[in-house]
Amino acid sequence: MTVTDDNALVGRTLDQRYVIHERIARGGMASVFRATDLRLDRVVAVKIMHPDTDLAEAPERFVREAQSAAKLNHRGIVSVYDQGVDGDTVYLVMEYVPGRTLRDVLREEAPMPPRRALSYLEPVLMALSAAHDARLIHRDIKPENVLISTTGEVKLADFGLARAISTESTLDGVLVGTVSYLAPEVITHQGADPRTDVYACGAMLFEMLTSTKPHVGDSPLAVAHLHVNEDVKPPSTLQPGIPPYLDALVMRAMTRDRGRRSPDARVLLHQVRQVQRALAAGLADDPDLTADLLPGAGPTPAEMPTLDRLPADVELTAPVASWMDGPPTRATTSVSEPTTTFGAAPPAATVPPAAAVATPRSRRGPVLLMAAVAALAATALLGWYLAIGRYEIVPNLVSMDRQEAVEAAEAAGFTVEIGDPAFSEVVEKGAVVSTDPDAGSRLLPDEPITVTLSKGKERYEIPNIQGRTVAEAETILGALHLRVGEVTEEFSDKVPTDGIIKSSSHKVGDQVKRDTEVDLVVSKGPRPIEIEDHAGDEADEAKAELEGEGFTVRTVEENSDSVKKGRVISQTPSSGTGVRGDTITLTVSQGPPLVAVPDLKGKTEDEARAALEALGLKLNAARNPFAGGDAKVQYQMTDAGKKIKRGSTVTVFLS
Repeated sequence: MTVTDDNALVGRTLDQRYVIHERIARGGMASVFRATDLRLDRVVAVKIMHPDTDLAEAPERFVREAQSAAKLNHRGIVSVYDQGVDGDTVYLVMEYVPGRTLRDVLREEAPMPPRRALSYLEPVLMALSAAHDARLIHRDIKPENVLISTTGEVKLADFGLARAISTESTLDGVLVGTVSYLAPEVITHQGADPRTDVYACGAMLFEMLTSTKPHVGDSPLAVAHLHVNEDVKPPSTLQPGIPPYLDALVMRAMTRDRGRRSPDARVLLHQVRQVQRALAAGLADDPDLTADLLPGAGPTPAEMPTLDRLPADVELTAPVASWMDGPPTRATTSVSEPTTTFGAAPPAATVPPAAAVATPRSRRGPVLLMAAVAALAATALLGWYLAIGRYEIVPNLVSMDRQEAVEAAEAAGFTVEIGDPAFSEVVEKGAVVSTDPDAGSRLLPDEPITVTLSKGKERYEIPNIQGRTVAEAETILGALHLRVGEVTEEFSDKVPTDGIIKSSSHKVGDQVKRDTEVDLVVSKGPRPIEIEDHAGDEADEAKAELEGEGFTVRTVEENSDSVKKGRVISQTPSSGTGVRGDTITLTVSQGPPLVAVPDLKGKTEDEARAALEALGLKLNAARNPFAGGDAKVQYQMTDAGKKIKRGSTVTVFLS
């Protein structure tokens, strides 16, 4: 199907029920669209097979995906709601998971810190454990099939290649799955089992830790060749600092010999949790844990041999004699180590040579042979009982509520002890997060299973740290298992210098995950303002401009012979910088100073002139032409006591 064909599907309604919206993913066999289920009024994801798909079995694969997913009921597995055919369109209706895929996360975050990488792998293994418990293998584990919702929930999608563990893993000789994550046994057409999914999970973990796929080649064929013929390198060779026990975990999951891998997702999940505990404890190395995790280390369960179903590689050699060669020769009966789907069998047994001695004519040979077989079976049966048979399998209690878990454990013959609760991103509050021992482990009847209940998602509230210093914020956030992230600076008129203004990444009261980084904005104090000198400007205009810049303005008035009334004589401060709220003083001119006119009556002209000049005033004298030399001021035009400008003229009349 071309992209144009995909676009043509937008707006179409399948079976008068599913309205197709935009395409959200595209693969080699199908495209996935967001759609609306008109009948149930909900958003769904619809996978539509490309009409030009080469594989003749492709429609059956869609049916098989619906059937495989229908057998699984786990919150970590994407639910399949419906499957149908509308004309030539074969489709599958699934749960819509808004968010992104692990591939998107890899592009943004790889290489990841070990704890973060394992936090993505753990829920994948929990979901995959449910599939393996149901005797289903996924066969197409890859980052594109790991969905991460907007709330952080991890879900495993696309069981289109899933089959029962007992079936073959190829389609008419055609390799299925994504080559970067394919186990060697699938590439060489030797069949798939749960260890095939374990290999793919190891490949995903390798890529999360290093940002590089385990094997890289010029073509898919070259990559497949490397999977079959070369061991993967330890992740620490590409990303120094990875602990040896984490290297060992990856190497065990990805060893080419599947007999030395972890037998299924449940066991790998247990090993991942061992590594998580070591990382949480800050261990740079743990030799014992590393030794336990190396490929092939530790016991694996084996099938019990029976008389009617002996291992295929048991070799029974009857007594051999030749009439021509003389006396009969002694033969031995040996049993090599049988293998099973999930691990190695009990140690090989050797029948005493005497049991196989016979002569050509003796009938004791067949009798002794049967006795040897019976002894072998009895020994194997006893060994099986002592090692395995007397134990019961620990049931999978994960995601059950407390009451359900107790009932299920007791029904299986065990007692239950409730351990300390733990946070979980994927298991709801009050439900079982994990058990000790893990599901699938073997335990004697009536022995206790310790159950860890979920406290729900681990969330912490962003506190109000406004006004605090960064050092104080580190202490406050650290007590809440949060961290200070990026610190930037801004000017602030309200928060003192070095005080925190706000968080740029979160709001007070937000609920966030443990170890979330909180970005902070720190005050540089008030923003500096350049001070402009307003001397000579109109006082009202100068005041308005300064107040508009945030200053407080104070005015004083003075007389000035040189500055016009109402203008600024001087300003303090008149230059430099200030901040909002600073006070600036303006000295405003009242014009020239005023003087009081003296009382000049009775004074001679000379006396009047001297009195006025002493005050900076001038005299204009008008004289009675009939007056003598002793004429005195009889009248003055400006009343005594009146204030006038210095330099003004006072007119008097002398007689």
